[in-house]
Amino acid sequence: MQGSRGVAVISTLAPLALVLLALLPPLARAEPKAQSCSEVKAAYGSKGFAANDVPSQGLSGVQLKVCPQGLTCCTLEMEEKLSQRSHSDLKAPVDQLSSNIHAMFTERHRHFDQFFRELLINAERSLNDMFVRTYGQMYMKNAELFGNFFRELNRYYVSGSAAVNLDAMLADFWADLLERMFRLVNVQYEFPDEYMECVSRHTEQLRPFGDVPRKLRLQLTRAFVAARTFTRGLELLPEAVGKVSAVSTSPGCARASMKMLYCPYCSGQVALRPCQNYCLNVLRGCLANQADLDSEWNNFLDAMLSLAERLEGPFNFESVMDPIDVKISDAIMNMQENSIQVSQKVFQGCGQPKPAREFRSTRSIKEGGFTGRFRPYSPDARPTTAAGTSLDRLVTDVKKKLKQAKKFWSTLPDMVCTGDWVAPVDECWNGTAKSRYESVLTGSGLANQVSNPEVEVDITKPDVLIRRQIAALRDMTSRLKAAHSGNDITVETGKTEREYSRSDCCLRRILSLLSSPVLTALSSCSPFPEEDGSSGGESGSGCQLPSCDEDRDIFFSTPTPLKPQKPTKPHTKEEKRKEENGKARANVAVSPVSPSSTVLALAGVAAVLLVPQR
Repeated sequence: MQGSRGVAVISTLAPLALVLLALLPPLARAEPKAQSCSEVKAAYGSKGFAANDVPSQGLSGVQLKVCPQGLTCCTLEMEEKLSQRSHSDLKAPVDQLSSNIHAMFTERHRHFDQFFRELLINAERSLNDMFVRTYGQMYMKNAELFGNFFRELNRYYVSGSAAVNLDAMLADFWADLLERMFRLVNVQYEFPDEYMECVSRHTEQLRPFGDVPRKLRLQLTRAFVAARTFTRGLELLPEAVGKVSAVSTSPGCARASMKMLYCPYCSGQVALRPCQNYCLNVLRGCLANQADLDSEWNNFLDAMLSLAERLEGPFNFESVMDPIDVKISDAIMNMQENSIQVSQKVFQGCGQPKPAREFRSTRSIKEGGFTGRFRPYSPDARPTTAAGTSLDRLVTDVKKKLKQAKKFWSTLPDMVCTGDWVAPVDECWNGTAKSRYESVLTGSGLANQVSNPEVEVDITKPDVLIRRQIAALRDMTSRLKAAHSGNDITVETGKTEREYSRSDCCLRRILSLLSSPVLTALSSCSPFPEEDGSSGGESGSGCQLPSCDEDRDIFFSTPTPLKPQKPTKPHTKEEKRKEENGKARANVAVSPVSPSSTVLALAGVAAVLLVPQR
């Protein structure tokens, strides 16, 4: 009886014993692992933390907030410190990549800006040297006119149309030059200020300098607008990078970076690196707002590349500024050669001047020194005196960099999650253990983060600073596209200077309907700019002055000669001209009506007035 009872007990305990024996090996293996925190202690100390904070053996991780709560080598205090460190570690490669592109375009901006500024200085120095040799004292007595010309060009390059109305400045330059030369070629007469005002008012119609002023205005406008807009674009690039490259400090990003970078420490696997797709999901979540910058960023870079092509071709700043002394000299020679015809027209229109009291009959026109010509200019010659380089070389270099920068923000996570940052597919940390990462890869951009398995992102709250930079890039892209057509968008209203010029031009034509037919006056006033890729023809003005004024002689088209009138106010001719220019610009600027609408309205009024009354 007892024997059978013992056999029954043994048979009952046997399975339990087998279960215990099966469990003993894992427990025996787990015991050493729980006590192996020495590697963690060394790695934790190498980060600058106190190594004594690391427990000697594994503890229960129930108090941890981010990492797995099984046996762990981390305390809650360690997790908090490593969490702060993880944000810095995640930020470091992003900052490095952003810093590289920031430095690259900061340097290119400096090169271009220095080149354009030195080219202006060299052009002024070249003109001064050559005019001193060619015209001698006669130039030196009038050197301030040319000095002011270059100062205004420099002001326009630095501050744009907010500081200098380029068309008005060039018109003033040629009017002043005409006055001075007109006196020189007619030294036998006296010309009071009011008489010279009559002359300067009709500079465009007289065309004493031939076609040089029109061509030079077109070339300077194109070149300066393109140069200063492109330089401003290069300046905006590093500004945008510096403002938007910061990694998100949101709780979701902080938690995800800790889990990816330092939870392996807590499990005792200090050398374990994250899986690549796991890393991409974390970075795409933390850089979600930056990825939304990518579309406008790429549009901006495309506009920069397009304008760079213009700088290499018809809007080449160097090819305009380098021979500017020759072009101005050609204008002076043209005035000298046609001085008799010009003088006759002026005398007929403004009246016969009085002979000078102290005129010496032995004095000749050639005594003034306007007899020399400069050497022929070869546009193939590319000097390297400005900033030690040429525009072609600068543009070629920057185009490569602009192409490299495309899709920078959307590919930033891919540039981080590579190389030593990640581990092979089956030998990587997936967020909980050393194993393959099975979660789906999330797309780029804020909207796609709604399904990100690693980072909690509030897609209803976009980053305000980044949205501002998107708007800034969009605005600059508009300016670059306008510059591509030779237009300078004004800061205040968004209108281009050429729109103002077109409106002013067409208004002047309509007001002169009594001396020219309606259709002739309006035929060359187009509300839309026309683009011409050649460097010799006019582009984008919408108001082709030569087509209307070229064959029209203001003096012979009027029934009676013009008589000089005394000014109603004791202004100097310079003050009066500036006042008239200011009034004209103010009248155009305050009008909310488009140039084309203004032209059509005034044309209708003019047509009614000209209909014969029954």
